[in-house]
Amino acid sequence: MTALPGRTARERSTGDRAKAAAGLMAGWVALLWLLEVVDTMTGHALDGFGIEPRRAAELLDVVPASFVHFGFGHIASNSVPLLVLGFLAALGGLRRFAAVAATIIVADGLGVWLVSPEHSNTAGASGLVFGLFGYLLVRGFVDRRVLDMAVGLVVAAVWGSSILLGLSPANTSVSWQGHLFGLVAGVAAAFAFRRRGSLS
Repeated sequence: MTALPGRTARERSTGDRAKAAAGLMAGWVALLWLLEVVDTMTGHALDGFGIEPRRAAELLDVVPASFVHFGFGHIASNSVPLLVLGFLAALGGLRRFAAVAATIIVADGLGVWLVSPEHSNTAGASGLVFGLFGYLLVRGFVDRRVLDMAVGLVVAAVWGSSILLGLSPANTSVSWQGHLFGLVAGVAAAFAFRRRGSLS
């Protein structure tokens, strides 16, 4: 009886990264849903963690705002793209992903704080979603990795039209400012945390 060969170290490493990335994003999205359940049960007490622009005290909400949503429909619209785009981004390493996500969340929140209309309240993971889209779109070209280039092109094909719609100031049902700053922050993060590879 011939024994089947074991997995190579590279195969084990890839599988471990995929499991870690999947676990991270499943936990992240589950946390968002749990927070929305708590928000609903407390009469939307967590909505106060959204960002109201140009008030000094609201700077404390720059990070929490990315984890709060205005109802289950709001969180449902963000869950699938966050799960998929986050998983693809986290495959490159959890520490790198943490740095990228933190950069997007903080830069996006500060942008919203600076330019959103008076008397608005902005919250939700869509800024991070747009940021991860921008990051994945250019990461392969910045890192010079063919596989990541292909991933970026697939991401553009699947989500490109909805991203463009979300950036339109005419779409008053969403914070186009949050989407725009998230996208720009994601592209910037691809350069800030680039990892040089070979074209292969």
